[in-house]
Amino acid sequence: MKISHRIIGAAGLAAMLATTAACTTDPNTGERRVSKAAIGGIGGALGGYLLGDLVGGRRDRTEKILGAGIGAVAGAGIGAYMDAQERKLREETAGTGVDVIRDGDNLLLRMPSGITFAYDKADVQPQFQPTLNDVASVLSQYPKTYIDVYGHTDSDGSDAYNQTLSERRAQSVADYLVGKGVQSARIATRGFGETQPIASNATEEGKAANRRVEIKIAPVTEGDVRG
Repeated sequence: MKISHRIIGAAGLAAMLATTAACTTDPNTGERRVSKAAIGGIGGALGGYLLGDLVGGRRDRTEKILGAGIGAVAGAGIGAYMDAQERKLREETAGTGVDVIRDGDNLLLRMPSGITFAYDKADVQPQFQPTLNDVASVLSQYPKTYIDVYGHTDSDGSDAYNQTLSERRAQSVADYLVGKGVQSARIATRGFGETQPIASNATEEGKAANRRVEIKIAPVTEGDVRG
């Protein structure tokens, strides 16, 4: 992913300034540290850059996909292929609370955990299963894509606990999709814990936004196959 040095520099400076301003002093030890709430305030602006490439890299993923008999999208047809998939996903998720976000030739489905999971749980809630069924159906109709499932939490609780919970939630959604016919060779998961907030953890609304699962959909291209 190519990112302008100017953008990185500005983002880095903003993060540094925000971090410096958000340092607090422990009244007992005198230690200076950055508050989790402050990290939540600046992390959302940088999260897009931090996600990087597909989980596990393209080479190993492509070998598995080709082994499963899934082909690639021709270069000239990538945009149309992803356009059609985007339209279908928007139709199927309209009014459900799921956001469909376009980023170049990639799609991102953002699903707040308030509709996908009960508090502190990793089992997909029954009321959300019909929506996830529709998502699985669309993914099956457009098989020439990689699918990454990302789990995220708010900043409540320990880092280690949040990391584990985010991994369990990502795996739960991935397993559900496979159970509905999406080929497992296309899917990889990753938990980010509380490290990729999209809102401030200083408010309940922000925490609710940060507790989420995201599905990234990227085309399998002829370049990937040849590479």
